[in-house]
Amino acid sequence: MAAENTTQQPQPEFFIQRLYVKDISFESPQAPKVFQETLQPSVNLNIQTSSNVLADDTHDVTVTATITAAVDGRTIFLVEIKQAGIFTIKHIPKDNMPFVLGVTCPTILFPYLREAVSDLVARGGFQHFYLSPINFEALFLANQKETATATKQ
Repeated sequence: MAAENTTQQPQPEFFIQRLYVKDISFESPQAPKVFQETLQPSVNLNIQTSSNVLADDTHDVTVTATITAAVDGRTIFLVEIKQAGIFTIKHIPKDNMPFVLGVTCPTILFPYLREAVSDLVARGGFQHFYLSPINFEALFLANQKETATATKQ
């Protein structure tokens, strides 16, 4: 009877250590005058993700959102929030780490960011502002494609 190779690869591990708000800001430079007007502001949303290594298997991931509502060049409100999390990620192939840090972790963080934005805008005296779901995988793949194109040039 031949001896079988019983060497097994360790199973991947993924844990959320902590979810937290790293930075949060709300401004309404036109208040209180803006509340006496009927406005249809245009809204600009900017979302960015970032990550850094805290220890061998521990990563800090941040989703940053900047939402600006404006009418005729006047800022009605401005929200900036950095929703972050500390994640333990073990035994994931190195090639898969960018995806985990750029897609999996931001997807976990986004509902918390969305809730904070809605709450801040409402506390500022405006109707709740609901961010639509974001496909972080599509953003990640588009960013990879853009990076690959820029590298070829």
